[in-house]
Amino acid sequence: MSVMDKIRNKAQEVAGKAKEMAGRASGHEDLEAEGRADKSKGRTKQAGEKIKDAAGKVKGAFKS
Repeated sequence: MSVMDKIRNKAQEVAGKAKEMAGRASGHEDLEAEGRADKSKGRTKQAGEKIKDAAGKVKGAFKS
């Protein structure tokens, strides 16, 4: 996983959290839901990248 992918995914997660909190504070349920969705997307992407990293390590272990 590239460093830029990690940064983008984390940024999406953080932006989603901010959007969720802004929606909650202002009473806008749609904004809050959109923030939760963005946060979940960022977390899911991070998990997928971690799986790719782990698979690469396992593959590398068997090549030796």
